[in-house]
Amino acid sequence: MSVPIRQRPPWLIARAPSGEDYEDVRRLVESKRLHTVCQSANCPNIGECWRARTATFMILGNICTRNCRFCAVQHGEPQPADPDEPRRVAQAVAYLKLKHAVITSVTRDDLPDGGASLFAETIRLIRSSVTGCTVEVLVPDFQGEWTALDTVLSAGPEVLNHNVETVPRLYADIRPQARYERSLELLKRAKGRARTKSGLMVGVGETWEEVLQTMRDLRGVGCDVITIGQYLAPSRRHAAVVRFYTPEEFEELRQVGLEMGFARVESGPLVRSSYHAAECVV
Repeated sequence: MSVPIRQRPPWLIARAPSGEDYEDVRRLVESKRLHTVCQSANCPNIGECWRARTATFMILGNICTRNCRFCAVQHGEPQPADPDEPRRVAQAVAYLKLKHAVITSVTRDDLPDGGASLFAETIRLIRSSVTGCTVEVLVPDFQGEWTALDTVLSAGPEVLNHNVETVPRLYADIRPQARYERSLELLKRAKGRARTKSGLMVGVGETWEEVLQTMRDLRGVGCDVITIGQYLAPSRRHAAVVRFYTPEEFEELRQVGLEMGFARVESGPLVRSSYHAAECVV
């Protein structure tokens, strides 16, 4: 059994959220009745990103139908999807004058299309509201219903992101309602229709070789971009941190990823799926 680690090393200390721009983004999110993964997932980079006047908007509500052991997002029975949400997201993107918008969602296994139609509508409304804005969507696995994936891709996002999150051996414990092979298949199907991207967290009990093999698996389905970051337990009820990777280890993973052929590798202690997302478009 792993021993939970409580004290974070100094390289995992982020600045407290503050500043005029941070407060402006916070007010915008509240006034538009929107959700962000920055808040819902307790992202350590919220201060940095909101001070830069960017945010990752989370559609389809704030309650997930799955209960992954690493995730801070609420789980349970969600409210009906809000058909006006895409319009408000597009308004927020226009207000912030974003050149690259990142849209994610909770997993909605209760919806026939998994929320794909709302993803597509959000993409279309951003396109019509903000000239030249590129769009990245971080999507769930849609339970392997590939017509839902096609609905999203048909709206033309520049980047299709889907996180494998961890190595296959840990799925039963960390992501019991997900399937590793299904996630790889999703990325494979999206290849050629958008730049594909995936994310991996480390520190939950995987071995170094398992991390490398997962990276090879992602390259095997043509994944273009990978993000690698340190897992931080949201609470004592979540999976424990088994170990903290050093900045030097993250840099080694970045170099290995580039040698494998990834077009871009974001690897660092505080890296998350949408960290420096705009730089992953080209």
